[in-house]
Amino acid sequence: MPHDTPLITLMALGLVLAFVLGTLAHRLKLSPIVGYLVAGILVGPFTPGFVADMDLAMELSEIGVILLMFGVGLHFSAEELLDVKAIAIPGAIAQIAVATGLGWLLAWAMGWTALEGLVFGLALSVASTVVLLRAMEERRLLDTRRGKIAVGWLIVEDIAMVVALVLLPALAEALGEAGDGPRPAAGDIAASLGWTLLKVSAFVAVMMVFGKRAIPWVLEKVAGTGSRELFTLSVLAIALGVAFGSAKLFGVSFALGAFFAGMLLSGDLSHRAASDSLPLRDAFAVLFFVSVGMLFNPAVVVEHPFHVLATVLIIIFGKSVAAYAIVRAFGHPGSTALTISASLAQIGEFSFILAGLGVALAILPPEGRDLVLAGSLISICANPLIFNLLDGLQARREAREAQAAAAGEPVPTPPAPPNPGPPIPGEGHAVLVGYGRVGGEIARLLREREVPLVVIDDDADLVQSARDAGIPAIRGNAAAARVLDEAMPAGAQLAVLAIPQALEAGEVVARLRAANPGMTILARAHSDGEVKHLLSRGADGAVLAEKELAHSMAEMALSAPPFRRPRKPAGDDETKPGATTSGSA
Repeated sequence: MPHDTPLITLMALGLVLAFVLGTLAHRLKLSPIVGYLVAGILVGPFTPGFVADMDLAMELSEIGVILLMFGVGLHFSAEELLDVKAIAIPGAIAQIAVATGLGWLLAWAMGWTALEGLVFGLALSVASTVVLLRAMEERRLLDTRRGKIAVGWLIVEDIAMVVALVLLPALAEALGEAGDGPRPAAGDIAASLGWTLLKVSAFVAVMMVFGKRAIPWVLEKVAGTGSRELFTLSVLAIALGVAFGSAKLFGVSFALGAFFAGMLLSGDLSHRAASDSLPLRDAFAVLFFVSVGMLFNPAVVVEHPFHVLATVLIIIFGKSVAAYAIVRAFGHPGSTALTISASLAQIGEFSFILAGLGVALAILPPEGRDLVLAGSLISICANPLIFNLLDGLQARREAREAQAAAAGEPVPTPPAPPNPGPPIPGEGHAVLVGYGRVGGEIARLLREREVPLVVIDDDADLVQSARDAGIPAIRGNAAAARVLDEAMPAGAQLAVLAIPQALEAGEVVARLRAANPGMTILARAHSDGEVKHLLSRGADGAVLAEKELAHSMAEMALSAPPFRRPRKPAGDDETKPGATTSGSA
């Protein structure tokens, strides 16, 4: 068997380089996306050395787009959007219009057509979900009012880009029919767009009528088999199958089909689908970013430095100033406006998808894609610096308010976040990491014994569920120092790690032990090796889930007929044949 096939070479080298450079970017407090893009640049045709197969890279990136959009649909939250609809919907639409207009003006100055300017401007108008959520999580802002506005704003941007992905091919086809001849009439363009919208409407109707019932039904039946492999396979088959079917039967994009497939899942199924498909989604998302980096020609920075500078200024300043003005116009405080402005001062995955589609449809020159990629790399690298500057401004403002309070001057009270949950106890409490099926049952048992409890989970729905039950809950990854510190581990007596990821749990155990050497720490494991790892990191005990399950089932089996031991009657030294104990097995 040959060992130098292009597919294996691309995946092996791409993933290895992405891992190394992504880890380096993370160490530098940057988004790993920067590392993935640089990995693609290194194996691309515009840098010396090995050049990966571009055609294969594009096909892998298409799978990455499908799985990325499936993930966007899974995490789509109408409730979060409706909670802040008064500011998020008009604000995002206005900000997209401003950024698109600025991009169009830059394209006009470079001599591009109006359609090329439209695509270029749209690509500059949408922020990266990954970058925004990470910045919010690091600063514990996701559950604040400004964090919810930023997330709702991002949801509107994502929806607008999905619509753009649907309409751009039709628009390109209508305008492309003219060739070098006369421009098509407005009626022809409207007819082409109308036909596209009709096909999309038919697809949406089929998905809402049949898909909404069929997809959850299929997953429920597969989940009932108890096979994790089949469930994971069914999730991926639905994502790829709906995306492929939507393109073949209705002529809509892979992206829209995958988005709807994810959006129609709900409740526990969506959590499990997201969890089971996450490793493969992440792997292909990394390959998507690598393939995007392969398309980037670094020479654009040298050949067109002013164009790159103008692009970066639109992303970092144009969008931010527009967002700040819009948020302030709606009467929100300056801190909220600054947070949203900083969050949106970057571009990412949707920008790459739009730019790639524009080049493929010949409605965006390759230079436009290079400018989008250059702007993304620079803005993502600059985003932590922008947030650090914002943190400094916030710290100085709090210092001034403290001085004013000490002097007896009135200080405005910031609005509390909606439904923040009960206050976190400072001492004598238990820290529960993970509030899924296992963690929820542990929480119930601890509360029955009146143990003060704090929950940590990175799933917004689970955190809200804990708060609704009256449990203080923190949203975020417990392995992050800021998140764990918020649970006040120094005053806790007990910590229980109900998450199934032993390596992540080991890091949390080590942090807990360092914060409080006297606390009792228990963790969950799935193998003898994981037990040893958790104990070596400082856990007092690690429960091997499969072994405990086996013991429980064996006890139930041995207490049921015909293995149940008979009970002796009172005053009888011998057991009568056929005597049984009371109670159920």
